[in-house]
Order: sequence, then structure tokens, then C-alpha cells
Amino acid sequence: MTRLTGSALRVTVYVGENDTWHHKPLYTEIVHRAHAAGLAGASVFRGIEGFGASSLIHTSRLLSLSEDLPVAVVIVDTETRVREFLPQLDELITEGLVTLDGCEVIRYGGRDGTRGADQGRTGMKGKKSL
Repeated sequence: MTRLTGSALRVTVYVGENDTWHHKPLYTEIVHRAHAAGLAGASVFRGIEGFGASSLIHTSRLLSLSEDLPVAVVIVDTETRVREFLPQLDELITEGLVTLDGCEVIRYGGRDGTRGADQGRTGMKGKKSL
């Protein structure tokens, strides 16, 4: 796995929740391939409402339309590594959208093995010390 800090490229893949690749969710296949490729990170975000090329609005608010909600797979790594990964997306995606954005990565991690969010806490109900 790549440890990444500094300039990077973010690829966001927009697909439907029900899109599949060989009988499993497409977003799962994308994440597993990104992991196998050694990319720095990938996350899947499920949308609560959206529409795409079909112009049909998919929403979690209406039971009849709560199927096939939008899903975004976000992958971040160096520009070179992301661009090397793009042919795999070409193979997987038949319907969807892919965007590429330059970004700056700041990596946080605990210095003593603790989670970063727990550092700097006092005994005052989660208040951070100044």
C-alpha cells in the first residue's frame, strides 16, 4: 500500500447501487481491484438521492424508487498510479461517469499507536485542550 502525502489525483466513479460485475456489486469489484493494484485508498459512498443519464431520480425517500441508489467510489493516489489504473475501469464500467480531480493529500496518523482523533483530549467530556 502506498503512503501518500502531497499532490495526488482523485478519481471518482459514479455508478448505480445495482450495477454488477460477474454477479457481485460493481463498486466492490472496483475497490478490490484498486486494492490489488496497490493504490493508496478507496472508499464507497452511497447516495441518498440522484439522477444520471436516464434522467430518472433515484431517492431513498420514496419506497418505489429506493432501488439502484447512486454510488460513488473515490480512489486517491499519485497521478501516475491512478492513470495506470484507468484501463481497469474501462473494462468494468459500461454505464456511469468517471471524474478526475487534482488534490492535495495530508495524511494523519497516531504517533504512539493511538488514533489521531483521540490525541490532545482532556478529561473534560471530549473537549480538546488549547
